[in-house]
Amino acid sequence: MRIRLDIAYDGTHFRGWARQPGLRTVQGTLEDALTRILGGEPRLVVAGRTDAGVHASGQVAHVDLDDAQTARLPRRRRDGDEVDAVAALAGRVRGVLGAYPDVTVTRTVEAPDGFDARFSATWRRYVYRIADLTTGYDPLERARTTTVKAHLDVEAMDAAARSLIGLHDFAAYCKAREEATTIRTLLEFDWHRDAAGAVIAHVRADAFCHSMVRALVGACVAVGEGRIPPHAVVHIRDAGLRTPDTKVLAARGLVLAEVGYPVDELLASRAEQTRNRRDADDIGS
Repeated sequence: MRIRLDIAYDGTHFRGWARQPGLRTVQGTLEDALTRILGGEPRLVVAGRTDAGVHASGQVAHVDLDDAQTARLPRRRRDGDEVDAVAALAGRVRGVLGAYPDVTVTRTVEAPDGFDARFSATWRRYVYRIADLTTGYDPLERARTTTVKAHLDVEAMDAAARSLIGLHDFAAYCKAREEATTIRTLLEFDWHRDAAGAVIAHVRADAFCHSMVRALVGACVAVGEGRIPPHAVVHIRDAGLRTPDTKVLAARGLVLAEVGYPVDELLASRAEQTRNRRDADDIGS
């Protein structure tokens, strides 16, 4: 049985998503909780591997259960009423994680045929939050906000961001990884101020190479500070080389907000298409 898990976490005290020996990670924490409930060695496959310090409100993963693990899913409540065994798993995981954990499973459902959390996904959407000198500092938002000591020109940042949309090679905005493609389709990139005055980016693409979102954000902040003109972000992209004029911003401001999938009938074909195109690709933020 394949189960889809919807997941949220505060990445502050995690060393990223991927399990690493001796380090606290999101994957390791959740897999350990699943082992306590189901036994065996359940392994999660995730839609997007987030870096250390990156948060998520809409992460998606799947896990395959063998017959023995499936048999350990809860079947009845103590009062004898039937329950949805798969849906009840989310509550069991939350119980193992304890009160006020920094990671939770918000939903568990049996995955439809052909579903693959990573390869069936058609897009990922991230949100980045900045407090500049116009916004001021809100201590209640400190864990998910990056501070920039400048009055940012959000209109210029928005114009720069929108100019990057489309299918391009984003090597200049990615940390190089051997055999990993840097060609991506950037579907959405814009900036605005929210009701509290915070500077918010929405970034959506078919996939992201390593550090791509934070590098794109850093380039737009350079525009907002007046260090480079808006059109420079396209020149940087097309040159294919990183520049000292821009920098990768901190992980703390970044949240994986949503992962998009096609209708159930197209899940398998989408997964096959993605594998063929990016077999060696390590999707990350």
